[in-house]
Amino acid sequence: MRFVWAVLAFVLATVMIGAGIAQRTIFQGPRTQTATISVEEKTPYLLIDGTVLNQMPGTQTLRAQADGDLFASYGRTADMESWLSDATYTHVTLNGDGKVETEVVEPEVDAIAGTTPEAPAEGAAPEDTAADAATDAAATAGRSPVGSDLWLDEYQQKDLLIAPLQLPEEMSVLVAADGTAPAPSKVTVTWPLQSSTPWAGPLIVGGGILMAIGVFLYILGIRHARRKRGPRRKGLPLPVTEPIDIAIDGDDKGVISSTPTSRRAVASGRRAFAVLPVVAVSALLFTGCSADAWPQLAPSATPSPTATVIAPEGQQAPAVTKAQAERILTRIASTVADADAALDGDLADTRLEGAALAARDTNYKLRAAIADYPVPAPILSKPLEIILPQAYDDWPRSVIAVADDEESKTSSIMVMTQQDQWADYKLSYIGSLEASTSLPDLAPSYIGAPAVEPDSPFLVLPPDQVAAAYADVINNGENSSSYDLFEVEGDQFRTSVAADRQRRLEDFNKTAASTGKLEFSSAAGPQAPFALQTVESGAIVAVNINEIDTATPTVGEAVIKVDDNPSVKTLAGAAQSATGFETTYSDQVFFYVPGPGSNEKIRLLGYSSDILDAKVLP
Repeated sequence: MRFVWAVLAFVLATVMIGAGIAQRTIFQGPRTQTATISVEEKTPYLLIDGTVLNQMPGTQTLRAQADGDLFASYGRTADMESWLSDATYTHVTLNGDGKVETEVVEPEVDAIAGTTPEAPAEGAAPEDTAADAATDAAATAGRSPVGSDLWLDEYQQKDLLIAPLQLPEEMSVLVAADGTAPAPSKVTVTWPLQSSTPWAGPLIVGGGILMAIGVFLYILGIRHARRKRGPRRKGLPLPVTEPIDIAIDGDDKGVISSTPTSRRAVASGRRAFAVLPVVAVSALLFTGCSADAWPQLAPSATPSPTATVIAPEGQQAPAVTKAQAERILTRIASTVADADAALDGDLADTRLEGAALAARDTNYKLRAAIADYPVPAPILSKPLEIILPQAYDDWPRSVIAVADDEESKTSSIMVMTQQDQWADYKLSYIGSLEASTSLPDLAPSYIGAPAVEPDSPFLVLPPDQVAAAYADVINNGENSSSYDLFEVEGDQFRTSVAADRQRRLEDFNKTAASTGKLEFSSAAGPQAPFALQTVESGAIVAVNINEIDTATPTVGEAVIKVDDNPSVKTLAGAAQSATGFETTYSDQVFFYVPGPGSNEKIRLLGYSSDILDAKVLP
């Protein structure tokens, strides 16, 4: 009977294991589904809409094939359409029936001109306007998409394969060659299919257990059969004999062995030989069972609630993501480092503007003339600790970033601005954060913050008045009408300006106290302020302030000499003057300006100061 049960266990185990393996192989079906996008008309760009990528759930794998290097990038659909607004491209979307369709989109005349369309001049034919637009379109043809700051990420390689992607519907993928050659005409998008087999695991494991039981019953049956081989009736007693070792050849045949082999040991060895293969086979079967081969009996874990910030209704999308900002800032830092090494103002102009560019240009002039003049501090890019993008769908759009220098234990706060959809981001303001600075509460990078208008009344002081008010405080101290608006404690900038002015005045008076005078003043600089809103309805405001030193003679025959000041001598182009010299320093200053009704004062966050210009007074 034991043999019967063993055979039944073997049969049932074979059926269960076979059924489990079949579920994971021949009965499982395809693991992926692929959609092919075929384009008949040749255009330099192919824009695949997010609805096409999301027609099936799960991650997306995109593949494009053509000769040469291929390019692909992804970003917000609105941004990509803006970048393509002056070019001809193929747009891949879903129609009302959910089927893929392609459409060739022609360039917009407004986007080509870059201005609002005006009425044609008197006497100009309509076809002349169309011809001008076509010429402008031809001028933009061939623009390479590689390296644009607008993309969230980009890829470039032969036989382009991107996996995995998981883009939402509001994002699209741009595929191109070099912006001139036709884009790939055949692109495939592949999605994984959810083909779980929840009973494959239990069937395989259960079959393995039954097989082990069958082996156990089979061994018991053999053991029982061997015990029943002896005589059933008692016979005459037989003499005790010793076993003969028949394995010995030659002269030793017939010799009685003194070490008889144990029959139990032999039987045990056979059982072990029979059990081990079964266990090994079962272990191999178990390794093929992934998580989707088991039934999900327990409910999925519920994540614990965390504090979230919800964007205000109607707020526009943030200008960049954190990863995008890191890539942009790395590019800026690399380009500026090359410009610093080559003293190349034109190269610096590709990534700097405003007060930041003016300070670099002056530094290059001085370093070209003065051998030991210091190199400007490099632009910090990593690690990027804080990113506050402007929430704005149009242009220009800006970003405030804070990066740390792990070696010097310093931090830089910066403003980067993109003037239009085809331009690179440029750094317009940069300053070093105070050591004890605590930034106000900021919105997360995935929400961003709206910009504050320069004349906004919803702050303690409008952004376009901050520079002039602070300059007045520098000039007049406690006698300034704006003194009570600014936090005195922790303001190292005013302290350093006062100490530097006192030192220079003492040096001047050592030799020229009776023949000349040195005067100091501060005023708002030429660069427009920039402000982004904080969580508590305040704003981070970046402003430009100019400090002006004026040295003039007080005696008719006296002259002002600057032989001991090579910077002023180089910029002014003279070593002495009977009329005097005027030296300008440019300050880039960051403040936290609280909202109305707040008990806080305007607080200094960071600053930088560089010599800007020097000239001989007329």
